[in-house]
Amino acid sequence: MTALTAAPATSGPTPLPGLPAGPRPEPPAAWAASAAFGWRALLKIKHVPEMLLDVIAIPVVFTLLFTYLFGGALAGSPHRYLQFILPGTLVMAVLLVTMYAGTGLATDRANGITDRFRALPTWRLAPVIGALLGDIARYLLAAGLVAALGLAIGYRPAGGALGILAGISLLLVFALALSWVWTTLGLLLRTPQAVMSAATVVLFPLTLASNVFVAPHTMPGWLQALVSINPVSHLVTAERALLAGHPAAGPIAWVLLASAALATVFAPLTARLYGRQR
Repeated sequence: MTALTAAPATSGPTPLPGLPAGPRPEPPAAWAASAAFGWRALLKIKHVPEMLLDVIAIPVVFTLLFTYLFGGALAGSPHRYLQFILPGTLVMAVLLVTMYAGTGLATDRANGITDRFRALPTWRLAPVIGALLGDIARYLLAAGLVAALGLAIGYRPAGGALGILAGISLLLVFALALSWVWTTLGLLLRTPQAVMSAATVVLFPLTLASNVFVAPHTMPGWLQALVSINPVSHLVTAERALLAGHPAAGPIAWVLLASAALATVFAPLTARLYGRQR
């Protein structure tokens, strides 16, 4: 009889053909995964540059249109009005593009990409944080266009370059906090178009019913009361003070407090919704 030869013992499962042998690599850290998804957001812009059309058009149109359309009637000359309105158009141009993270999440859900991300061994919120990191590029582009165009047509901030940088920095803090609202809507509403429509319905009244275009004391009393509690009004006041080189502690503190409140409420809500999505 032929003796049976025992098969050699193995220490673990046999690797699949084409895969390297050895221990499985550690999952990426949370910051590394978030940075990778942020790079994904930038690559989407690279491959579809049309996504930047409104980010470029809104700052240019708002700065030129409002300055030369209302300048003569409201301030006597476009140049004089430019010194008043540019901080407001800076705020409007950035806030109106904060909805991209929310629409991006809604698009990924509709296309089934979110389910693929869940299967990856990465931090669960990395796609959301990455989308917000990618949006910073849009905010900086919109703010830079407003500032550069304003300087080109005669805006001269007394605060100089430091005042501009401080104003843009404060604006980025508020814009990122506001973006959490749209990420929440991106996980609640079923289509990207619905997210964009809801954000537009909220943002346009907030930006128009504020102190962007005229001083509040020229408005009716009931409208003054609404403008005084509008967070955009406090943000614009803080921007004007920073660009003028005279930081106003009250409006700045109000903006930081409002930003903290938005992030405190909507960031955990986004995380909870994203974790429960199916």
